[in-house]
Amino acid sequence: MSEALHIDLDGDDDHRFARFELISWWDQQRLSGTKALVIGAGALGNELLKNLALLGVGHVLVADLDRIELSNLSRSVLFREEDCGQGKAAVAARRTRELFPDMQVHAFEGNIVYDLGLGVYQWADVILGGLDNREARVAINQAAAKVGKPWIDGAIERLQGVARVFDPATGPCYECTMSDVDWKMLAARKSCALLSRDEMQEGKVPTTPTTSSVVAGIQVQEAVKLLHGMETIAGQGFVFEGLTHQSYLVRYTQLEDCPSHEKIEPVVSLPTGVADTRVGELLERARTDIGPSAVLEFNHDLIDSLNCSECGETTPLRASLGKVTESQGRCPKCGELCTPNLYHSINEHSTLLDCTLAELGVPPWDIISAHAGMEQIGYELAGDRATVLAPLVNEAEASAKDMS
Repeated sequence: MSEALHIDLDGDDDHRFARFELISWWDQQRLSGTKALVIGAGALGNELLKNLALLGVGHVLVADLDRIELSNLSRSVLFREEDCGQGKAAVAARRTRELFPDMQVHAFEGNIVYDLGLGVYQWADVILGGLDNREARVAINQAAAKVGKPWIDGAIERLQGVARVFDPATGPCYECTMSDVDWKMLAARKSCALLSRDEMQEGKVPTTPTTSSVVAGIQVQEAVKLLHGMETIAGQGFVFEGLTHQSYLVRYTQLEDCPSHEKIEPVVSLPTGVADTRVGELLERARTDIGPSAVLEFNHDLIDSLNCSECGETTPLRASLGKVTESQGRCPKCGELCTPNLYHSINEHSTLLDCTLAELGVPPWDIISAHAGMEQIGYELAGDRATVLAPLVNEAEASAKDMS
């Protein structure tokens, strides 16, 4: 846990959180020291942040890629008309701080599927998702599993919604709940060459602020229980049926062949970041730590180059697969769609050993795993921590100095 905010609870029966303290098991200092990762700053994200602020949660990173539109104002309590065109995460962070000025809250603006490293997930005590697409949920699910953290998902549509707690270490995960139709719809976001479609936009989800309030309220309620060591609805979903109010719990089943239940351990924290860590150096460290057959494995498919089957042109391009759009994947010579040369791991014979991890497309503060037979180890690129968390790190250090 982070350094807890200094909250004087002694000798005052009317302090900010006095009513919470009437709950026999409540631990306000625990909440003040909690680190929360909120992914999505739309309708659900607004409600999640509002609730976390009112509860006195001390440290929050909110991540989102989108900009505020006029239609967001009917479902998002933190946004105003003058905010249109600004980043959702930045505005939501600022307004959340107005609700609870002592909260240390920071915005991360980027695509959480490819831009958010595993280090953030390991940092967080609780992970809350307020998203509207499957690809992002799969990314959160896999990241949470790799660092051994449960996460709390929310989904809304019309007057219905669901709040779910997934703990891959003890039961079913999000991917265990996905049907063949879900996977086909996820694949539709990609072109035949696996590149992201330029025109692919998630459908606009019809919903109401009341629905998002209910679902986000359940999510944060489960987070409070989780942080207090109480039993949650892990492996289950609370289905809110707003039309008839026939709400109920549904229990999920873990799939035997689901790949998203493996934790990376142990994890060694390195003082360097992705921009100053060369692939060969990290591989050599892994060979020393777990054996000469060590192989580095990445959390996303990476592209080395693009091949055009029409004219035979090969175009060098190093990036995470998901960040390359269909238009970027066309041959510069003939305009035909190219096939990406992909890799997911690197061994001692790779031609990329002199590259830095950043040059390959690895996001800041990621955790790279290495395998040698049955041996495994993870390397956290902690040199990027201060950059990703920004004021959360500086404010926490200042707070600690003030209290000493």
